This record gives sequence, C-alpha cells and structure tokens, in this order.
Amino acid sequence: MAKSFASQGDLSEKTIRFTEIGKDLWAFTAEGDPNSGVIIGDDSVMIVEAQATPRLAGLVIEKVREVTDKPITHVVLTHYHAVRVLGASAFNAGQIIMSDAARGMVAERGQEDWDSEFRRFPRLFEGHENIPGLTWPTTTFSDAMTVYLGNRRVDIRQVGRAHTAGDSVIWVPDEQVMFTGDIVEKHSACYCGDGHFNEWGRTLDNVAATDPQAIAPGRGAALVGREAVAEAIALTRDFVESTYKPVARVAARNGTLKDAWEACREICDPKFKNYAIYEHCLPFNVARAYDEARGITHPRIWTARRDLEMWEALQS
Repeated sequence: MAKSFASQGDLSEKTIRFTEIGKDLWAFTAEGDPNSGVIIGDDSVMIVEAQATPRLAGLVIEKVREVTDKPITHVVLTHYHAVRVLGASAFNAGQIIMSDAARGMVAERGQEDWDSEFRRFPRLFEGHENIPGLTWPTTTFSDAMTVYLGNRRVDIRQVGRAHTAGDSVIWVPDEQVMFTGDIVEKHSACYCGDGHFNEWGRTLDNVAATDPQAIAPGRGAALVGREAVAEAIALTRDFVESTYKPVARVAARNGTLKDAWEACREICDPKFKNYAIYEHCLPFNVARAYDEARGITHPRIWTARRDLEMWEALQS
C-alpha cells in the first residue's frame, strides 16, 4: 500500500460537464471533484457550493456566463469543508448563506480542516494564494429559509445530519429540483470523515420524500428523472451502510482500527473500488465509523497531524 494518501497522487485534470437539470437550473460536475450548482432567477443568479479556490470558482463563473449575464447575488454553501467553500470570494456575491450548524463548524474547525485538506488535495488547491481567508456566511438559518430570485422561490432546508452536522439541501419547487450537497453522490465515494452514519439513512429518506425530479449531487454526474434519483439514493445508502456495519462489528469486539479497516475493505472493495475518490475517502471513513461505533457522537476534528497518525496506524 502506498505511503501517501491517494488524493495526493490525484493530479490529472477532470472533464467538466455543465448539465441543465431543470429550466435555468444547472449542475457543474467534474468526474468526482466537488460539484457546484447554478440557479437562475428572474433578475439574478444563486450559486450552490463555491469550490476550493477562486481559480476553480472561475471555471464555474465561465460556465454561468455561457448561459446568462445576470448578476451573481447569492452563494449557498450546503456544509463546511474547505474544498467546498474557499473559492467563495470569486463570485462577489452580496449574500453567502449556510446553516447555523455549518457556521459553527467554521468556528470550531475551519482552519484545521483547511490545513488538513490542503495537504491531501494539492491539485484542488492550485492557486491557493488567492484565497483571502476562511469563508464566513453573511446569513445563517436554523431549519429552513426561503430566498426569492425575482419570482423564483428557492427553499434552503436542513433535512437531517449525514455528511456533516450542518448539511442543507436547496429545493427549487417550480421545477422540483434539489441540490443535495454530499448527502447524495453518484458513483462517487461518500466522504464520511465528519459524518453521522446512524442518521444518514433517515436523511436520505427525507430527501426521497420530497420526490425530486432531478438532483445535482455533491459529486458525480447530474441525476435527471425519478429513476436516476432513486438509484443514486439507493447506492448512497448502500455505501454508507456497507462502510459502517463491518466497522461496528469490529468495534463491538474491541478490535483495532486496523482490524476495522480490513473488515471494511473486505465488504466495500468488491462493490465500490471503482467509485471516484474511493481510496481518498476510505481511511477517513473507517476512522469516523470506528469512533461512532464506540460512542463518539461528535466527529473529532481532523488536523494535518491527526491525518498522518491515523494513516500510520493503518500502515503498521
């Protein structure tokens, strides 16, 4: 097994796709890299997810300008992770929105998460010198809020914890389209390092209950049509459960983290080894599952030092 994280060797540029998933609703996807969403209203534009750097955010802006010249007024961040939010300054939006819980994660672990992800994702952080600092929201909410882009209504909701404690979804009712962040993925591994395994399934149920006709997931291709949406939700559920259950069995018998890693790989490798960022996520997923199974309900903060300590434990 390599002595460096898989993500450190992931240096190839990804193919970008810009897919219309509803009228004036777009998914910016890039082969397993973080996705962004675009919601075009009567007089302005909302961006969902800001990318890791202003340089990457610029690629989103280029695509937006291919379809509209309306001003970008809002950026909504479905949760806090550095690769999702640190490009926000490039949009020059008057409003940056996230949940109260997500803002709490910025305050609690914003810099530590940035340092951790910066070390692990060198390609995504090219151009990092133009990041002005941590991304803080101008507006927060608890439970739900509504934004009107002219006559177009956009509902921003918390439907449960999953990928993080601060997860939100963005619902556009006139087209029945949802932007889910990393709650739902399409043939991409879920990153569960800050996750809540035992709540993720209920959160997926809440997403499904809204009956979206299309979803822009956190990673992977856009999902258009009920069948594609249902398949992605089912695959995400299977990934989360297949990761947690073998690790929980090891934790129940006081096995080691390395034992949990091997048990998880035995179940997950045959099903998911070809998923985007699978190897990137796996050590962090196992470590978080191991913690949760042992009663650590609040995810521990990942730091550059903790990353390496965990990785060394799995290499021994």
